[in-house]
Amino acid sequence: MALQAQSEEMPTPPDFAVWLEQFRQEALAKGISQASLDAALGEARLLPEVLERDQRQPEFFDTFLNYLDKRVSPLRLEQGQAALIEHQALLDEIQARYGVPASVLVAFWGLETNYGGYLGNHPVPLALATLAFDPRRGAFFRGELLQALRIIDAGHVAAADMKGSWAGAMGQVQFMPSTYLRYAVDGDGDGRKDLWASLPDALNSAAHFLSELGWRPGERWGREVLLPESFDWDLARPGVKKRVDEWAALGVLRADGDTLPDSDMQGAIVLPQGHAGPAFLVYRNFEVMMAWNRSINYALAVGHLSDRLLGLPPLLGGGDADNRPMSREQVLELQQLLATRGFDIGEADGVAGPRTRQAIRAWQKVAGLPADGHASPGVLEEMRAKAAP
Repeated sequence: MALQAQSEEMPTPPDFAVWLEQFRQEALAKGISQASLDAALGEARLLPEVLERDQRQPEFFDTFLNYLDKRVSPLRLEQGQAALIEHQALLDEIQARYGVPASVLVAFWGLETNYGGYLGNHPVPLALATLAFDPRRGAFFRGELLQALRIIDAGHVAAADMKGSWAGAMGQVQFMPSTYLRYAVDGDGDGRKDLWASLPDALNSAAHFLSELGWRPGERWGREVLLPESFDWDLARPGVKKRVDEWAALGVLRADGDTLPDSDMQGAIVLPQGHAGPAFLVYRNFEVMMAWNRSINYALAVGHLSDRLLGLPPLLGGGDADNRPMSREQVLELQQLLATRGFDIGEADGVAGPRTRQAIRAWQKVAGLPADGHASPGVLEEMRAKAAP
């Protein structure tokens, strides 16, 4: 609440005012009406809480197990199962049209807005303007702001009603403006694409989006698996794909210890919390989930919630994993230690991206540790200890 009050009282900085005027001229030149600009950005101001949220996204700093526990809670599971029953006719119709299972759609809906319980209360144009002004990802959000104005200009939603997340995602399934313009559909036949108040519009749009991303009807997203003690950790990465029967030949089992099914589907092993955490064999539909949100934790949470909605059991493995989250400062220290040892981490930015994970993997091999590439407090402590004289 204090942050919101601060944003309302904060005067518009001169440099933001200059940026905003330049943007307004660009938007007018691209066909946005003056009326829409005035309605959406007439009293534009920076929202500092938006910038703060952008710097501490839980997908990047919380552990997978913590992240999962918060998002696949008993209450969310109970509400999701009730939603499957309440909206069965609509969900069956959508599945017949797009091939996306009801449990998957409801899982996305549950994670995005708690089944419509919280759509976000940030004014989307102002949130997007704040993020577009910030140089970190300014070009992306500048484009999204233009698309949001096009939605308002087309009459799909009034500027005052365009509320959403701090990052500009909107409606029951939290579409970014560009996703809305490309994939939103009129599911209830009223001539509008109302992702806020119309559940048929929202869920049909979500299924249309997943279908266009390449969802494969009749195929599962993935499953939890059990890896043998002799497993080559270098194989546990999204880019290394093998047929299910090939993974089985390497000793990979179902999480309950049974053999994997005889299948030629291609899959990859994913370790969201390192070698001591749970392991997953993920397929093409997992990649589609990742295209919705480029976070492994998010995609696994959607997949697991969809399984639980069908009555499948909780995770069986990974309970002994180091479950301490890493701060940005800790990741930055880890990156700096890797760099001083000659490992290529790219830019030391406090985020454990692909190059940092590859550097960790390379260092683990040299140090004789399981080379899972996972950034954790334990890895940082190992590096500190080995750095000591």
